Amino acid sequence: MAFKLVQDRSDTGHYPASYYEATRNRKLELETLDGSCRTDVCIIGGGYTGLSSALHLAERGYDVVLLEARKPGWGASGRNGGQVCSGQRKDQVTLTQMVGADAARHFWELAEAAKDTVRQLVAEHQIDCDLKPGIAHPNHKSGYDEDSRRYVDFLRKEYDYDQIEFLERDAMAELVGSEGYCGGSLDMGAGHLHPLNYALGLAAAALAAGARIYRDSPVSGYREGKPNRVQTTTGVIEADHIVLACNGYLGKLEKRVAGKIMPLNNFVVATEPLGDEQLRRINPRDIAIADSRFVVNYYRLSADKRLLFGGGENYRQNFPTDIASFVRKPMLQVYPQLADTRIDYAWGGTLAVTLNRMPHFGRLGNSIYFAQGYSGQGVAMASLAGKLIADALSGEAENFDLFGKIPTRSFPGGDLLRWPGMVLGMSYYALRDRL
Repeated sequence: MAFKLVQDRSDTGHYPASYYEATRNRKLELETLDGSCRTDVCIIGGGYTGLSSALHLAERGYDVVLLEARKPGWGASGRNGGQVCSGQRKDQVTLTQMVGADAARHFWELAEAAKDTVRQLVAEHQIDCDLKPGIAHPNHKSGYDEDSRRYVDFLRKEYDYDQIEFLERDAMAELVGSEGYCGGSLDMGAGHLHPLNYALGLAAAALAAGARIYRDSPVSGYREGKPNRVQTTTGVIEADHIVLACNGYLGKLEKRVAGKIMPLNNFVVATEPLGDEQLRRINPRDIAIADSRFVVNYYRLSADKRLLFGGGENYRQNFPTDIASFVRKPMLQVYPQLADTRIDYAWGGTLAVTLNRMPHFGRLGNSIYFAQGYSGQGVAMASLAGKLIADALSGEAENFDLFGKIPTRSFPGGDLLRWPGMVLGMSYYALRDRL
C-alpha cells in the first residue's frame, strides 16, 4: 500500500502567544526524530489524547513513541477554555432516547470516570494546573429554564448525582455577576484548570514512565503492515500499533475518519488583572461558566485574577485578524461593566466536532486506533480516551468499543462541500441565538 500523504502542517517554533503560554510552568527538553526506530506503539499527536495514551501505555509496559508536529500541547489542548465537564456532549435524556437506558447510564459512568481520570492524574503526578471545582450553565433565554430544572431533577433522581442544583434567575445573576441570564444549573462536580500546564504535566509524566516524545516531527504519511511504517520528514517509525490522536489537526492523514469530524476555531481573550471588588461582583465563587448559546460563551478567572473569556468561532482556515475585538463583543454583552478593561492576550485554537456531538473512537484494521471529535469537551474525555486506548490494546476493549455503537455519520458533501455546509448550519443556529 502506498504512503498516505498529509497536507504540509510543518510550521514549528514557539507555542502560540496566549495567556496560557505566558504562564506555563514547565519546559520540556525534547528532540526531533532523526533516523529510524522500532516500537510497540507509535502515537501521532501530542494533545491530551496522545499524551494520555502515551502515559497509560507506558505504565502498562509498552514501548511507546509519540510524534508531535510541533510541541506537546501546541494545539487546542494548550489553548482551550480549561473546563472539565460532566456527562457527554449529548445530555442523558437524549442519550437514553438514542441508545436506551442501560447504554446511556454506561456513557454517564464513563464521563464520571473521565473527570476522575483528570483528578487522579493531577494528584498522582503532582501537576500544577490550578484545578478547581464548579461550572455554572446559565440560560440566555427564559424558555430554557424549565428544561434545565427538569434535567437537574433527572440527574439527581435517576443518576443519584447530587452535585448539581438548579438556580433561579436572581441566584444565577449573583453567581455569575451578569443580569443577562435567566436561571440555569450549577454543577460542583465539574471543574476547570490551566489547560497547557495540564498538558505539559501529562507529557512529563509520560516521559517519566518511559515513553519517547519527539517534537517538531510532523508525520507525512503511514503505511499499514506488519509492522506498520510511519514516515516523518526526518525518519521512520516501525510499530506494531498506531494511535491517531490528531483531532482537529488530522488534515488528510487518514481519509477514512477525516470526514467524520469538522475542524472549527474558537477564540479566547484574557483581560488585565481585575480588582478584588470586580472579582466579587462577576465571579464570587471562582467557578467556570458555559452558557446556553449554540455558539457558547465560556469563561472563568485565572489564578492571577484575570477574566478568561471564550466567545465566537469561525469555520475557515484562518483566524480573525483582530481576535481581541472579535471576542470583546460577546464579553461585553455579558459584562458591560468591563468596557474600559484592557485585553492583554487574545488567541484561538482548532477543535473538532462530530455531527452527533459524541466522541468518535474506533479501529482501522487490527492495529490502528483513533479517538477524535470531542466537540468542545476534550479536557476530560480525551484524558479518558488515552486510558481506554491502553485498555483496548491490552485486551480490555468494552469501554472503548461502546463509543462505536453510536453511528458516527460523515459530514455531507465530502472534502469539497462539507465546509460550506457546516458554515450554513452553524450560521443558522447562531442566528437563532440572536433572535
